Amino acid sequence: MLVFLFWLSLTVVLFTYVGYALVVWVWAKLARGTKKAVAAGGFEPEVTLVVPAYNEADILDEKVRNCLALDYPAEKLHLMFITDGSNDHSGAVLAKYPEVQHLHSPERAGKSMAENRAIRYVKTPYVIFTDCNTLLNPEAARQLVRHYADPRVGAVSGEKRVLRDGSTSGAGEGLYWKYESFLKQCDSDIYSLMGAAGELVSFRTDLFKPLEADTILDDFVQSMRIVDDGYRVIYEPQAYAMEPPSFSLKEEMKRKVRICAGGWQSMARLLPLLNPLRQPVVAFLYFSHRVLRWSITPALLLLLLPLNAALAVSHGGIYTVLLVLQGLFYGAAALGWYQASRGKAAGPLLVPLYFTMMNVAVFQGAARFFRNSQPAAWDKAQRAPVA
Repeated sequence: MLVFLFWLSLTVVLFTYVGYALVVWVWAKLARGTKKAVAAGGFEPEVTLVVPAYNEADILDEKVRNCLALDYPAEKLHLMFITDGSNDHSGAVLAKYPEVQHLHSPERAGKSMAENRAIRYVKTPYVIFTDCNTLLNPEAARQLVRHYADPRVGAVSGEKRVLRDGSTSGAGEGLYWKYESFLKQCDSDIYSLMGAAGELVSFRTDLFKPLEADTILDDFVQSMRIVDDGYRVIYEPQAYAMEPPSFSLKEEMKRKVRICAGGWQSMARLLPLLNPLRQPVVAFLYFSHRVLRWSITPALLLLLLPLNAALAVSHGGIYTVLLVLQGLFYGAAALGWYQASRGKAAGPLLVPLYFTMMNVAVFQGAARFFRNSQPAAWDKAQRAPVA
């Protein structure tokens, strides 16, 4: 029984982080050969760009100028900033831009409630949400909305790009998003993206559903509910949002824990997506890409250590080798953390360090979810200054 549990656990872990990537890579290559390319121009509907901003006065000027510089007909692109709860001088900054619609309420209820309120003022058939601390490439709006020429598309997500600052946190976050972006592209090519990135995401306005007030991952839940309704969510890497990395590994860990708490909340609210009889492809992609990573696989990683130790004692051989490799891997992660905490680059220790951080964050996030201690309105992670 111990042998069976060990190899089953190891197989699931390897599938989650390596096998799934190989499966969807091959599957996506086959799927691409059956699809027609979407035309780059000719479809220019009216669209509203919504920017939720909480106490972001210091960067509002740059964000507004970035939005105004988008390559899209000015008369068709409506800008809306919502600053609910902000108690800085955001209003004074936005007052300099008459072309920007500014919504403000003194009550801070979190990003989900701000988006729920903003959507009531959107009069266009399509809406784009983007974070205030990101900068968009000039073609972002055009590249997103062109996909809505296909009536089966309900949402389109852009790509998140982490700006390099030479830090370990920046290198780790950048590496993770390269891997994640690869999976997102494959999922999208096969059928649909399994969760949009809130840094830059668009929706058909009539498909937007008001979210629960305590929603943590608003972008993920909103986009997956659209998938549940039978629409596709497309990944468009030619529309991207550039964002500085977390200020430090501790700040990055704080962000990861919040995301994992939101992952558990999302899984509880999106149970119908796991029914293979409704949408079998969606069920496979969602379970493999999201559910395994947020729940089962981290638990199996933890189980592998005592199982491996017991088998090394009773059987030796390959089990001893694997136990030593596990020890070296987690030892490298600990050394990477120590190096980074002293301001030194993690170098080749980056992969074990970031991998271990992600899985530790799952347990901390799960604890927050079950204790109901992760607020929807949270103290955002500090971001590193990037020249």
